[in-house]
Amino acid sequence: VQLQASGGGLVQAGGSLRVSCTASGITFRRSNMGWFRQAPGKEREFVAAIRYSGSSTNYADFAKGRFTISRDNAKNMMYLEMNSLKPEDTAVYYCAAVRPSLSERTILSTWWTSSTQSSSYDYWGQGTLVTVSS
Repeated sequence: VQLQASGGGLVQAGGSLRVSCTASGITFRRSNMGWFRQAPGKEREFVAAIRYSGSSTNYADFAKGRFTISRDNAKNMMYLEMNSLKPEDTAVYYCAAVRPSLSERTILSTWWTSSTQSSSYDYWGQGTLVTVSS
């Protein structure tokens, strides 16, 4: 399984950026997916998650209203559109996947919590750096 995050870069505060995740070696359309980030000197934190069907999304409080997660199962890709970026959004952004067999068994009520926990994910990409200048 390979997850390739891309699209990071340098952006000014208030600007927008879209990062992408390309998946291979996994039945993407059956996999719950998520974005996490890790800022320098800080622990990795949850950003957003999306169910395998795309029917449900979940966001960290800091992401609500500014970030949008989406997926294209036909292209094996996931996206994170980030608007109104702040310097504190500077981090390496990682995409992660849950194995299909578990994704489909996870009921929605459980997913709301499990999707925010990094331990719930089986596969991780290498990350893409987003730097927001003030």
